[in-house]
Amino acid sequence: MSDVSNAVSANALAELFGACAWFGALDAPHQALVLATSHADHVASGAWIARRNAPSDYWLGVHAGLLKLAIYNESGRSCTFSGVPPGGWFGEGSVIKRELRKYDVVAIQPSLVLRVPVDTFHALLAASLPFSHFVIGQLNNRMGEFIASIQNHRLLDADARVAQSLAQLFNPQLYPSTDLTLAISQEELGYLTGLSRQRVNQTLQTLADQGILSLAYNQIQVLDLGRLRLFGADQL
Repeated sequence: MSDVSNAVSANALAELFGACAWFGALDAPHQALVLATSHADHVASGAWIARRNAPSDYWLGVHAGLLKLAIYNESGRSCTFSGVPPGGWFGEGSVIKRELRKYDVVAIQPSLVLRVPVDTFHALLAASLPFSHFVIGQLNNRMGEFIASIQNHRLLDADARVAQSLAQLFNPQLYPSTDLTLAISQEELGYLTGLSRQRVNQTLQTLADQGILSLAYNQIQVLDLGRLRLFGADQL
């Protein structure tokens, strides 16, 4: 369960799902099933969307805002696995296995979250070839993302970790809606990297000085995505 929220209307829900490539690939009866059983809601910054060790009742997507996938221990310390920007869908692994969720999901910006029930997800997986293909691609790309995250955390210095955390938000397979102008603060980027706002600021200034990005209040514009993706590659 979540902290939230303000649910969107049925008409708005159809528009939200209509923006998803996987939904557009479904047959009409499967689209109708999704719209009849799913919902979407607005959540505030800091809201808990789902909690670790709770049932994985929904496959989750982000239409607007930014979420993070993390684990919090009893002392309040956390470990962040990934950020999920607009266009991202996640949690298919736990939904497929109908297991307890392995991580907490928290909004670090006001967000609009889409929720497909586990039973609907399994019905699509069993009956829709386009949906099955999409989910296989999701699992493959998500595995690559998590492997890269572990590698970056263990082998890269702080500057490269910040750069690579930013670059991961521009994965075209997992996050097709991410714009090169990203509405994210230094504090929010710190949540994703596990670094302080001050340390993130130092790195962003370095990247800006090199012409890789430009900075404005709570906004980062990527000027050279190729160089951002390669930043720190010499450390691997």
